[in-house]
Amino acid sequence: MIRIGLAVLLLAAAIGCGRGLFRQYEYEEDMYLSLDGSATIYVNSSLPALNALRGASFDARPDAPLDRAAVREYFTTPATRVTRVSTSRRNNRRFVHVRLEVDDVRQLAEAPPFAWSSYKFSNAGDIVSYHQTVGGAAGKPVEEGRWTGQEIVAFRLHVPSRILDQNTGGNPRRGNILVWEQPLTERLRGTPLELDARIEPRSILYSTLLLFGGTFAAVAMMFAVLIWWILRAGRIRGLRANESGSGTK
Repeated sequence: MIRIGLAVLLLAAAIGCGRGLFRQYEYEEDMYLSLDGSATIYVNSSLPALNALRGASFDARPDAPLDRAAVREYFTTPATRVTRVSTSRRNNRRFVHVRLEVDDVRQLAEAPPFAWSSYKFSNAGDIVSYHQTVGGAAGKPVEEGRWTGQEIVAFRLHVPSRILDQNTGGNPRRGNILVWEQPLTERLRGTPLELDARIEPRSILYSTLLLFGGTFAAVAMMFAVLIWWILRAGRIRGLRANESGSGTK
């Protein structure tokens, strides 16, 4: 029975790893969207994928030196500000990790690194809507790719308020993270990908603070009523004691 239990645990772990931990993400865009249309974006990509998908010209050889200043310059546009560039290595490929600030996501289509997408954002009325269509890739031939066909491209949207509707085909992760994935082979072919989300116009933080404030006010009112009741009861007992003393005399 112990061996069977261990076998079941190992199988479950292997399935879990296959679904998430060891998935081969070759290109990722993570957008942290604000309700005013500004955003923080993280791009994580191998150099071969960045060249093939976006038409960049970085030296993708595993042993080639990487100029971080060149990466910063590539992602710096009138619509984007680069705040951090770092690198890593995986599967004999060099990866870059870039953090950017954007004042208006609707201007991203004017930035070459993000020009394969069209962006729509609206914050009017009772719904905030976001829509992104990821179109064709650059389709640039890359000799240093050496991909297996298992690689994945991911687009993630981190929203600040409750999600009303979305088209990922699954449930949000950790409450407010929407994930769209596509095989790298499909992205290289330029298969369109639609990202659509509708959220509340009030942030989760604001709602939490409002709930906390309401709870605090209710507790404070309860204590005020309790103190008033105690003081009133004390006055009544005092009056009754005085009346009793006067009657005795």
